[in-house]
Amino acid sequence: MTTSGAAAVFLIAVPVAFNVAFGLLASRFEYPDVLRRPTDEVLARFRQGGTGLVLPWWGFALSAVLLAPLAVLLSAALDGADGALLAVATTIGVLAAAVQFLGLIRWPFLVPYLARVAAEPDAGPARREAVDVVFQSFNRYLGVAVGEHLGYSLTGAWSVLAGAAMIQADPVPSWLGVVGIAVGGVLMLCSMEFVGRAEQSGWKPAERLTPIAYVAWSLWLIGTGIALVV
Repeated sequence: MTTSGAAAVFLIAVPVAFNVAFGLLASRFEYPDVLRRPTDEVLARFRQGGTGLVLPWWGFALSAVLLAPLAVLLSAALDGADGALLAVATTIGVLAAAVQFLGLIRWPFLVPYLARVAAEPDAGPARREAVDVVFQSFNRYLGVAVGEHLGYSLTGAWSVLAGAAMIQADPVPSWLGVVGIAVGGVLMLCSMEFVGRAEQSGWKPAERLTPIAYVAWSLWLIGTGIALVV
């Protein structure tokens, strides 16, 4: 398989895997709306989901990891683009994969433990309060700060850089590069949802725009993959 062919496989498969996992979590767990509910309710719903909920979270985290080889292969396939631009884009893409993985991996490993501890028969108010503090702390740190803020901003930055490289490169139409720059800019804007005055309750325009931006980003990746092999 050629580099372009391998890049196309990842460009098509990664957004499909990402959206399948997200769809399963949305239908079985009401994600991401469930995250705005009290800890006890979130963990109770998590226990009810059992293995059928843990595995989609595991798959969701792994779909984030796959952004790393996608970024590497896409840069290798963009013949004619500036080498320094491709090197920076690749680095940013790998970092985006790493921080999104770190933000999500707590769900298949840490959260099941917290859900079990909270449901133990001898769990008193002090233990439940400790579980609440741990859950919300990891949610704010790994979920909001690392996974969402850094994840969205780095994914957006990679999309902008990759789009700029596509405009210079031969294998794909330049208009796909323009789309990548636009979608990447929106993702970077969405990364500001919980920054500054919006830290507590979130910036509503970013909350509404994020799912639309990720659908557009997924379609852009798939379109780029198709363009590489047509």
